[in-house]
Amino acid sequence: MTPIALDQVESQPLSDKKILVKPWSRPQKTKEQLDWAVLPKIDLSRFDETGGKQELARDLYDAVTKVGFWSVVNTGLDDERVLRQFSIGNTFFKEPLEEKRKFPCNFAEGEYFGYRENSRWVGDTGVKENIEMLNIPKPIPEYASVGQHQVVQDNWAEIAQFHRDVYDKVVHKLFVLIAIILELPESFLADAHAYDGASDDHLRYMIYNVRTQDEWDRAQAYSKGGHTDFGSLTLLFSQHVAGLQIRTPAGEWKYVQPVDGGITCNAADTLTFLTNGFIKSTVHRVVTPPKDQMATPRLGLLYFSRPGENTPMKTVPSPLLERLGLIPEEDKDPNKPTVTGSEYVRARVKDVHYKTVIDKREGTAFEFKGLKVQNYYD
Repeated sequence: MTPIALDQVESQPLSDKKILVKPWSRPQKTKEQLDWAVLPKIDLSRFDETGGKQELARDLYDAVTKVGFWSVVNTGLDDERVLRQFSIGNTFFKEPLEEKRKFPCNFAEGEYFGYRENSRWVGDTGVKENIEMLNIPKPIPEYASVGQHQVVQDNWAEIAQFHRDVYDKVVHKLFVLIAIILELPESFLADAHAYDGASDDHLRYMIYNVRTQDEWDRAQAYSKGGHTDFGSLTLLFSQHVAGLQIRTPAGEWKYVQPVDGGITCNAADTLTFLTNGFIKSTVHRVVTPPKDQMATPRLGLLYFSRPGENTPMKTVPSPLLERLGLIPEEDKDPNKPTVTGSEYVRARVKDVHYKTVIDKREGTAFEFKGLKVQNYYD
């Protein structure tokens, strides 16, 4: 069977003593020749230059409207800090299951804060999913009562500052660039995803535990399809175990190559709803790692940006979208009852995760009060 996480290591008893965070380093890159996707690269060091935002918006245009995936570099987040966050996540996954289970995700309510165990079966394959994750909300007063595991408590000052800096140095700037593309006021999308307001944004530590080739084969024979993410933007910090693939506009599956010193980004569902399909929610999947990385757990560090709890899921008043005929008349009515981003995200989280067996989803879609996405992409 799939192990719960990395091999258990000796840790201190749960007490007033801090859990030791051992340094983690990226594993060796694969030597296999993979079919890598070519992704646009956005250099955020140019953001504050004269005319820099406008040039970056032009660079980003094709990525958000055609592919949906891109990378950012020169973010101002030192790699030493990034590796420290990987180390904290790695330490958490080595903790006893009893400790990890203390604060589980409340999937019955569509809430994603806390620990997600790899307990679900993949259909009738006899194989369990191999993913564990810990989702940490924004360090704002609205979430002060969310339970924290000991390793998070021990390192809260670092985690909270990193959480905020990811938003300020990357997410906020990307929303400004996308607003420029849409010919909206620069703060429009950032205000709809304000850091200091309630939303389901979270920093995620994640691990794909090691599987045998047979386990991978059985799991992927059951479902090889891709999916889209639930919120607005997803940020994936660079690690070296291959496995992530995107579906190109031509319908081909290509690997996403780690970006040294960078972050891989993708657009997601609620940003697509806000632009009536103009911005593409990227279809992606995780597949069997290359042979030379099969025995290495795939540790992940991610940030998910989701719209504010009162942000309506209707087409934004973009002059560009108006010219393209993409703003429905009903979306121009300020009195029209509209689903909020948080309502949609929580409904989809509940639909996908509140179950003990992962079901087949070929040919199915998820629909919530008029908002609809496919569950499965070939």
